Amino acid sequence: MPLLAWAALPCGLVIGLLLGALGGGGSILAVPALVYLLHQTPHEATAGALVVVGIGAASGLACHARAGRVRWAAGAAFGGLGTAGTFLGSRWSASLNPTVLMTAFAGLMLAVAAVMLVRTWRERARERARERARERERERARAREREREKASAGHDAVGAAPKATPIAPKPPSSRLSAVRLASALRIGVTATAVGLLTGFFGVGGGFVVVPALTLVLGLEMPVAVGTSLLVILVNSGTAFATRAGAGGLDWPLLASFAACAALGSWLGNRLAARLRPQALSTAFASLVTVLAVSMAVTSIPRL
Repeated sequence: MPLLAWAALPCGLVIGLLLGALGGGGSILAVPALVYLLHQTPHEATAGALVVVGIGAASGLACHARAGRVRWAAGAAFGGLGTAGTFLGSRWSASLNPTVLMTAFAGLMLAVAAVMLVRTWRERARERARERARERERERARAREREREKASAGHDAVGAAPKATPIAPKPPSSRLSAVRLASALRIGVTATAVGLLTGFFGVGGGFVVVPALTLVLGLEMPVAVGTSLLVILVNSGTAFATRAGAGGLDWPLLASFAACAALGSWLGNRLAARLRPQALSTAFASLVTVLAVSMAVTSIPRL
């Protein structure tokens, strides 16, 4: 095996681990690893990253599917809606100067780090709010128990008429239609944006897909993570098909990289239940920030 193929093994393993544990984000390290560690050109790296991302996503998807954490119809529809964006992004990326492409990629990495940090902060805030709500509910339960004890001792009022439960009015059908239309537009715009990112940068876009699936489609986080891998698989396959005629890919290198990414994705899925996702996201965002700044310092002077 060539020396570079051996060097690809730990890179692929780390990226797969992050992809399996977080449902995305790890793939954003594939392009810098291919360029700066494995000496690929930026255009070769963005095309090769699609192979790594696709195989890693397929491996993680199989694990999540066995656990019943994939909504196939929602994932396929989301990926299908992003096809046009994927095609346009692939064509646009191929026409750019490599230095411009890497500078833009550094900007993307900073944006991803910011999104992940904000999302982690919000999740922590929601957890604290849920804990406060649970504590209030426990207090109310204790108060109700005390009231029942008083009632059983004969201190409750007799013959009190039960309170009528108000019936909430149904929202008008026109309002429901407007809400459905707004949701459909949000899904379409988000899916197209994810496809554009995948085609342009060679990344999976899971950092956008997972929040979209939870906020717009209302999926629970474990299901959103599993379903996002299906979206990533569809988008990366479409983007690679668009670039297939470009040639110049180092297949032995990509094969070893992708094999380790698949193994890492399987391990990441196993570890996801044992790790604190918030701590992992914070550490990952910090790493991405450091790498993005390094890439920007290297690329910007060459513009």
